[in-house]
Amino acid sequence: MSETVRVRFAPSPTGYLHIGGARTAIFNYLYARHSGGRFLLRIEDTDRRRSRREYEQDILAALAWLGLEWDEEPLRQSARISRHREMVDALLESGAAFRCFVPLEKAERIKQAEMERGGINAFRSPDRELSAKQSQARADAGEPFAIRFRIPTLDVSFHDAVRGTVSTPAHTIDDFILMRRDGSPTYMTAVVCDDSDMGITHVIRGADHITNTPKQVLLYQALAAPVPEFAHVPLILGPDRKRLSKRHGAQALTEYREQGYLPEAVLSYLSTLGWSSGDDRELFTRDQLLENFTLAGINKASAVFDEQKLEWMNAQFMSQQPDERLQQMLRREFARRIMAGEIPHGTGPMLAKAVNVLKTRAHFPIDILDKGRYFFTDPELIEDRKAAKKRLKDPATPDRLEELANRYEKLSGFDEHSSEQALREYADELEVGAGKLIHPTRLAVSGVGSGPSLFAMLGALGKETVMRRLRTLARFLREHGTPPDLGDEDTDPPKLTA
Repeated sequence: MSETVRVRFAPSPTGYLHIGGARTAIFNYLYARHSGGRFLLRIEDTDRRRSRREYEQDILAALAWLGLEWDEEPLRQSARISRHREMVDALLESGAAFRCFVPLEKAERIKQAEMERGGINAFRSPDRELSAKQSQARADAGEPFAIRFRIPTLDVSFHDAVRGTVSTPAHTIDDFILMRRDGSPTYMTAVVCDDSDMGITHVIRGADHITNTPKQVLLYQALAAPVPEFAHVPLILGPDRKRLSKRHGAQALTEYREQGYLPEAVLSYLSTLGWSSGDDRELFTRDQLLENFTLAGINKASAVFDEQKLEWMNAQFMSQQPDERLQQMLRREFARRIMAGEIPHGTGPMLAKAVNVLKTRAHFPIDILDKGRYFFTDPELIEDRKAAKKRLKDPATPDRLEELANRYEKLSGFDEHSSEQALREYADELEVGAGKLIHPTRLAVSGVGSGPSLFAMLGALGKETVMRRLRTLARFLREHGTPPDLGDEDTDPPKLTA
C-alpha cells in the first residue's frame, strides 16, 4: 500500500449536497490534510437518468464554500465504463466471476426456496457450476446473461477504524452481480475498480455503506489488489432520533449558506457530529481541526443534528469575524433595502458602525440589519411595550431625558467613554442609580429595551442623533404619560414623532 494517504469523496450528482454528505467530505478532507495526504474527488454519475449537471455544480460549489479543496482533477465515473468492463473480464477469466443466465425474478425465487429449506441465506446461482466451455457456448448462442461474483466458502473479515474487526458469514452474501444483462457495470464493480486505480488507501464513508464492504473486500482480494482501510462513520439523526428529513437538517448545504451561516461555523459543527478531539471543546478553527482530527476520534454512536446548536455556533463565529467581511456580506441586501425605501439614502457610513456594535449579538449577518434598524433611521415606535411600561413609569423621566440631551450637547467630544461618564455623573447628582437613565435612554435611541452596550451604541450613533432621539422621547412622554399609553397588543403603538 502507498505510504501516502489517499482518500476520496465520491458524491452522486442525483441531488444536492446535504449535511450527511458534507460531513463525510469533511472527515475525508481533514484526515487527508492531517496525514499529509491527498483528498480526491470522484463524481459517480453512472445513473444517467437521475444525474443532473445542476446537482454536480451545487456539490462543487458547496465543497468550495466549505474550503474543502480537492487535489488532482476530479474523476468522472461515467468516463471509465470501459475500464470497469476490463476488470469484470479479468475476474471472469480468473474464475472469480461467472456468467449467470438466471433471470433476476427466478434468482429471487431460488433464494427464497433455499431459505425455506433451512439452507443458506443468500443466492447461489446454479450457473456457477457450468464449465467455461459450457458458459461460453450459451453466451455465443445469444442467451442473455449477467456476470456474478463467485462467493467463496470462507467468511469475510475486515478491520474498521471505527468498529474494529467486522466479520460476515459467507453464507449470507449473494453471488452478487458485477455486470448487468445490458452490459452495464454495477456500483460494486465501479467503486472497487475506481478506488483501486486511484490508489485509495482509506475509505471513509457513512455507516449505511458497511453492508457493501464485505463484497468489496472479496473483490479486492480476487484482484490481488491492496485492501484499503475502512472507517464507517455514524449516521446523523434528527432531534427525534430518526434519519434526517427536510424538517431538520436534510436541506441542501447551499441553503445554509443562503440563510447566512458562515462556512467556518458549518465546518466546525459538522466536524463534531460523530467526532471528538478528546476534550470538551465545541468550537474549532480550521487549523485546530487539521491538527487534531484522527480516525480514532470518530464515535460509534449516531450523532444528533441540532440546528439550535449550529445557530449558536454561528453566532460565536460571527463575533470573531473582521468587520470588513461582514460588511461585504451585507452590501447587496443593504443596497436592496435602500432601493426599496426601507433604509434612507445617505446612511451607508452607518453600516460599518452597526456591524461593529452588533456583530457580537447577531446569529446571522442579516440580524444586523433587521435588529439594528435604529442605526439607519430614528425609531418611529416604541416596539418593546413591556420594557416601556417598566422603564418609563417614573414621572421624572421626561425631564431627565431632556437634561441628559442638554449635557451631551455641551460635550466637546462625544464617544463611548464620554457619553457614559456624562450619564453617570448626572445620575450621581440626582442620587439615583444609573439604570434610571440607562434604560430610558436605550428606549429613546433604539425603541427596544435590550441590545448591545448602550454607550457603544451612543458613540456609534453620534451626538446629534442621540440628542434628537432623547428629546423626541421626552416630548412623547409628556403627551402620552409615564408610562405612556401604548394601546392594545394587537395595535401599533403611537408614533414617537406624531
